[in-house]
Amino acid sequence: MNEQLSPAETAGSGLTDLFSRTISYLRLSLTDRCNLRCMYCVTEEEESCLTKLPAEDLLSYEELLRVVKVAVNMGITKLRLTGGEPLVRRGVMHFIDQLGNIEHLDDIRITTNGVLLARYAGQLKKAGVTKVNISLDTLKPERFARITGVDYFHKVWEGIETVQKLGFKPVKVNMVVMRGINDDELVDFARLSRETGLQIRFIEFMPIGASSRWNKDTYMSSDEIMERITTLGELIPLQPGRADGPAKVYRLGRDARGSLGFISPISHHFCDRCNRLRLTSEGRLRSCLLHDDEVDLRAVLRRGCSDGEIAETLLAAIRNKPKGHQMAERLREQGGDCHGRMSRIGG
Repeated sequence: MNEQLSPAETAGSGLTDLFSRTISYLRLSLTDRCNLRCMYCVTEEEESCLTKLPAEDLLSYEELLRVVKVAVNMGITKLRLTGGEPLVRRGVMHFIDQLGNIEHLDDIRITTNGVLLARYAGQLKKAGVTKVNISLDTLKPERFARITGVDYFHKVWEGIETVQKLGFKPVKVNMVVMRGINDDELVDFARLSRETGLQIRFIEFMPIGASSRWNKDTYMSSDEIMERITTLGELIPLQPGRADGPAKVYRLGRDARGSLGFISPISHHFCDRCNRLRLTSEGRLRSCLLHDDEVDLRAVLRRGCSDGEIAETLLAAIRNKPKGHQMAERLREQGGDCHGRMSRIGG
């Protein structure tokens, strides 16, 4: 059955979890494929056997559009496209064009590694994408090649410059901070926020993946990151905007053109205000990035479901949302981590 529910039948169904958090933000992992091999995403074990999902295991664009329409009617207002690298999936721009036509979906964002961004930036803006996040963990081309496995630094930087020229605001650059690998560049990244209109976001390294390279020696807390950066000047707290999500945002001195964001999922988790639901590239709904419980939406879709059944599956995933990820306790007690692949979860 593919009977369509009217907006009146799904609107206001109430995407509220058991802890009174309203879920308004859906992240779609379009593919687990990527044109980089970042050391914190592709684990040591996976490097020798980079198994990717077969095409039939990915949700089709038609399936994704149907899910998004139901979710928007239920109260989802913000959509982020992730991967893998979302821009490597064939036909992705036509899909994004179709997303832009969904009524009441006014906030479409994308997280990308930036390699293909210069090529697609104009089309993304025309399709209605409002915000762009670019992953960049170093400002040194040779180190970029070591971290990502590919010498594409200049392509990424070209992408950053292109979206700035096109008027995307704010343009966010995400740096995963890893002690002994790139933490010597913290001041350089912070200085970049003073000289450009970029929002530089420092993200704590998270233990994701059964054979993740994460360990207590590479982890650095946001408190220590901030302490290092204050050598450049005063961090002036800013009132967070709708676009800032869980980041605590500052300006480095009153004359800074851009801003700094600090995302602290381990040291200062934001579970009490988390409004996110993830749809993995395998078609599973995941209500917490750092928690392994998932609901199989792909199976529901492919047995010929109604829109009402899609809505019920979304609600089931929301009801499974834990109060908190308890990652710090799990690491302290057993060294446990989240076992999903970041490339499939969508980060």
